[in-house]
Amino acid sequence: MIDFFIYKASLSGAIFGLTLFIAAYSTYAERKVAAFLQDRIGPDRAGPFGIFQPLADGLKFIMKEEMIPVVSNKFLFIAGPCIAMLTALMAGVIIPWGGTITINGTAYSLQIADLNIGILYVFGVVSIGVYGIMIGGWASNNKFSLLGAIRASAQMISYEIAMGLSIIALIIMTGTLSLGEIAANQAGGVGGDWNFWNVVYQPVGFLIFLICAFAECNRTPFDLPECETELVGGYHTEYSSMKLGFYLFAEYINMFVSAAVMSTLYFGGYNFPFMNDLGLSPNAITTIGTIVLFGKISFFIFFFMWIRWTIPRFRYDQLMNLGWKILIPLAVVNIFVTGLFLTFFGN
Repeated sequence: MIDFFIYKASLSGAIFGLTLFIAAYSTYAERKVAAFLQDRIGPDRAGPFGIFQPLADGLKFIMKEEMIPVVSNKFLFIAGPCIAMLTALMAGVIIPWGGTITINGTAYSLQIADLNIGILYVFGVVSIGVYGIMIGGWASNNKFSLLGAIRASAQMISYEIAMGLSIIALIIMTGTLSLGEIAANQAGGVGGDWNFWNVVYQPVGFLIFLICAFAECNRTPFDLPECETELVGGYHTEYSSMKLGFYLFAEYINMFVSAAVMSTLYFGGYNFPFMNDLGLSPNAITTIGTIVLFGKISFFIFFFMWIRWTIPRFRYDQLMNLGWKILIPLAVVNIFVTGLFLTFFGN
């Protein structure tokens, strides 16, 4: 039992550190991707090829003078970025980062907590995250910050509905809410052992989920809550120092977690083609599977960045029309079609 708790604590610490590391270097990757798409060099001063730029940014945020507006609600002003950061980190505990690994005859799962309501847990944590933005914007006592917070809450609530409906079709098909079971059901090799990834069965659901993930992460073309041309800086206009850093960092953590969830739900998670036909040991398969999962996550993170520097920002009315008039009806139709198909053609 003690070994089990030590393992879980170690795994939790490893995932926590890895999440922060990937989020930090996603800022570096974003600058390099933007530079590539715009035919620029990007960061190249802090270390070889600019690889120490995230460390320089973090040091700058920590050392920068911190200002709290006199007219703000100081407690909530501080609590806002803390909530945003905390909820961003909480979702990683139910993601299966790999299969099982055997150490001294004992099998250990590379999933911190395999909840039987894993998907509901993700939505619960995400729904709390909007409070961090809303509280920060309101506590600033600034009309531009408040407007950004209202935009963020309306946007996230609207797109959470479509995202939840897109997941219902997947739940109907898989029959489980556990991310561990959903990932395990997509494993396979050849012949009768072959299993397609869920994106083959739910392409419309994946497309809806992907669009909603952009909106949930406040990424372009859905970054209206922090639209600098209209709102100065949106909900974090009054923030400086590491409190601003927390808001910006939480966005990249949310992007990483969203990529991990999409990879798990629709692209097999840690599974890869012909994994059961290579003749390798279970530990080797688990190791390769974890590397494959992070490869899928890296692709989706790159896709987030690619879209940001390719598509212009929507108007706010276009944003809400897309959510309420297109994505939600499309998600309902997808549920209906999935139910009919499983009723007449399912096993």
